[in-house]
Amino acid sequence: MIFAGRFAGKVMVVTGAAQGIGAGVATRAAREGAHVVLADRADFVTEVEEAIVAADGRAVSVRCDLETYEGAAATMAAAIAAFGRIDILVNNVGGAIRMRPYAAFEPQQIDAEIRRSLMPTLYCCHAALPAMLEQGAGTIVNVSSNGTRGIRRVPYSAAKGGINGLTQALAMEYGESGIRVVATAPGGTSAPPRRVARNPQGDNAQEQAWMAEAVAQVTSSTFMKRYGTLEEQIAPILFLASDEASYITGTVLPVAGGDNG
Repeated sequence: MIFAGRFAGKVMVVTGAAQGIGAGVATRAAREGAHVVLADRADFVTEVEEAIVAADGRAVSVRCDLETYEGAAATMAAAIAAFGRIDILVNNVGGAIRMRPYAAFEPQQIDAEIRRSLMPTLYCCHAALPAMLEQGAGTIVNVSSNGTRGIRRVPYSAAKGGINGLTQALAMEYGESGIRVVATAPGGTSAPPRRVARNPQGDNAQEQAWMAEAVAQVTSSTFMKRYGTLEEQIAPILFLASDEASYITGTVLPVAGGDNG
């Protein structure tokens, strides 16, 4: 369902916007009137920009590595240069790289999981705050996970738990400055095959078996016994980003078929 004009005049930055939830959030927000800044390190983020513009939307894309602070700062600078302000930031970058028992993780693999699923959100919140503080208003929607409780992905769980803590602390610190900070916690979500591999090194047979165990746990833990759809994740993100949620801050909303993580 499209709510025409819901984001009219709003500038929205969406990270991880080349595919999946991020691309869906950006595309629908543009249809609802937002001027959208699409941030991703994948080359094909330009395809999302082109599709939005072809549908008479306003969008610019930024290729950047949000696992670095420089990438986050460059994204926010591009938003200001293109549209003059940042009203909404949707932090969508993240995802488990490997699935394995915690004892089987190597130290550098633990670091990589934290860097992928926590640092982009930390960096982007920090980089966007100056513009929002100057405006005296802004909304940040973090995409967390119900995977703070689960098997075969302890470092990822820790990273997403960090996002929940960040959401609540940042909301408390900046609520009186007119800035709302909220999050969704998606459960397992059905999506088209990734165009960039989750684990570029590939999974061996044992890792594939561990992945199957994690998938079975995620499905069995939900009350509905199924994965969610992309649309079922996109809609709550956009609701929290909108003025309809103007008295909601510091909240982490589970979107996981009853499994609160």
